[in-house]
Amino acid sequence: MRYRSLGGTGIQVSSYCLGTMMFGYIGNGDHQECARIVHTALDAGINFVDTADMYSAGESEEIVGKALRGRRDDVVLATKVHFPLTEGPNRGGNSRRWITRAVEDSLRRLDTDWIDLYQVHRPDHTTDVEETLGVLGDLVRAGKIRAFGHSTFPAEQIVEAQHVAERRALPRFRTEQPPYSLLARGIEASVLPVCRRYGLGVMTWSPLASGFLTGRYRMDQPIDLSQGRAALNPARFDPELATTANKLAAVEQLVELADDLGCTLPELAIAFPLAHPAVTSVIVGPRTHEQLEALLKGAELELDDDALDRIDEIVPPGTDLYHPDGAWTHPALTDPAQRRRLPGRRAAA
Repeated sequence: MRYRSLGGTGIQVSSYCLGTMMFGYIGNGDHQECARIVHTALDAGINFVDTADMYSAGESEEIVGKALRGRRDDVVLATKVHFPLTEGPNRGGNSRRWITRAVEDSLRRLDTDWIDLYQVHRPDHTTDVEETLGVLGDLVRAGKIRAFGHSTFPAEQIVEAQHVAERRALPRFRTEQPPYSLLARGIEASVLPVCRRYGLGVMTWSPLASGFLTGRYRMDQPIDLSQGRAALNPARFDPELATTANKLAAVEQLVELADDLGCTLPELAIAFPLAHPAVTSVIVGPRTHEQLEALLKGAELELDDDALDRIDEIVPPGTDLYHPDGAWTHPALTDPAQRRRLPGRRAAA
């Protein structure tokens, strides 16, 4: 296993990060098997584990906490805050009020005294980023977290947060966690260059493109929308949609490339993000022990220029064949009031 520095934190993390979104009722409710996955990953040299408070409504954090008993000191543990776990006002977002409560809940579920990397799971347009930076800095000083970052932030909000931290003399975000895969390369245009500019560590998620790069979904084969990842988001797998057809067409070409390289499609998919100089670690999120073992076989695969050139021909740099984030869309696009002038109002002459 290769190790890299996580941005400017001085923390060394493995190039594979074990993602635990599939731990719990949403994926694998067998706590013992999930613990076995964690132990196998650690034994293989992975020292980086990522979870979130909203994964299976906290169950994932509980599983991770139990699995790490006796091995906590050797693990760089990351979790996230933002999404509400229950209904009601002030039970989510990036406010001081919510983060102060949520971090205590995560510490309890994880059965730990500190979190190595605490991440803001999505932007919050209702909270001033200065407010968020302030409370995260207080948590560092209190020893409850060691460093903090964000996940799936647009490039302009990454820049804004860095400028606010500098202007207000606040601790700054140290990492970004964006979606990145052979089928979703949009972050190459702005997010990754911005992360390099500010020295942020980057841990990418969904390298298998929600299952499309597992080899399970192929052209001219029926897709069962009631099974696997398709059951979690059937619309993303609808064979009648042009985006689905485009993904499947690219998969066929990528399978040919993997065959030529003597590797599997998942191994090719995992190796691809690590070829980018801005990427620190790629998150792999197995649901079963067998899936983890299959991914670990490709841990040493490195893509040369010829392979990367062929990938560029299949999916051009900076291109998203689908919208990779199904959990959040910028409010400027979802809220009509933010992109329409009020009727009857005219500019002054």
